Amino acid sequence: MLNIFVKEAKIILVSVDYRLAPENPLPTAYDDSWAALKWVASHISGEKNATETWLREFVDFNKVYLAGDSAGANISHHMAIRAGLENPGLAEFKISGVLMIQPYFWGEDPIGVEAENPVFKSVVDKWWRFVCPSDKGCDDPLINPFVVGAPSLSGLACDKILVCVAGNDILRERGRFYYESLVKSGWQGKTEFFETEGEDHIFHILDPTCENSNNLIKVCAKFINSE
Repeated sequence: MLNIFVKEAKIILVSVDYRLAPENPLPTAYDDSWAALKWVASHISGEKNATETWLREFVDFNKVYLAGDSAGANISHHMAIRAGLENPGLAEFKISGVLMIQPYFWGEDPIGVEAENPVFKSVVDKWWRFVCPSDKGCDDPLINPFVVGAPSLSGLACDKILVCVAGNDILRERGRFYYESLVKSGWQGKTEFFETEGEDHIFHILDPTCENSNNLIKVCAKFINSE
């Protein structure tokens, strides 16, 4: 899927192999992703560990995008928040946008269709508690960016965000709520929303060549390449 996306969007893509829970419980994945972002930024000045010549020669560091699906979309959100507080590089490093595909956000209290399937809701609850040893459960700000104490969405360090959801995905309610909350948050960037009807979570990975996957990839490529 990533190869198809790179070809369609004509981009250079860095895929982050962050350490996984439960062997490495959260927030390890967030810390690894931040380290990867700083490593990319280190290529601006050619620091000692900036070993990839193709990054130094071909990347426009004023047009960096954060992207991910499911947990990766969640991490992209938190990287954009952290970048607003702590720039990972120099002035030449700019996060132009965030691409969030079927983002994995959740909460203790169900919203929308989540309330219609309490069994599945409890399963997703347990997933989070398994990977994140937090006394806040599913209202930890890492999984629920709308609880008291979570960083304000107005602090996102980017110019635009695209939120993509799948019509049959139980997580779609959280993705739609994120988009609507972003619109109301006072954040000054451009917000876009795209829904693929009749598909479930990460369908584009399970079948990257189907028509709906192709459409999703084209929407994402257009988002990146539009001003």
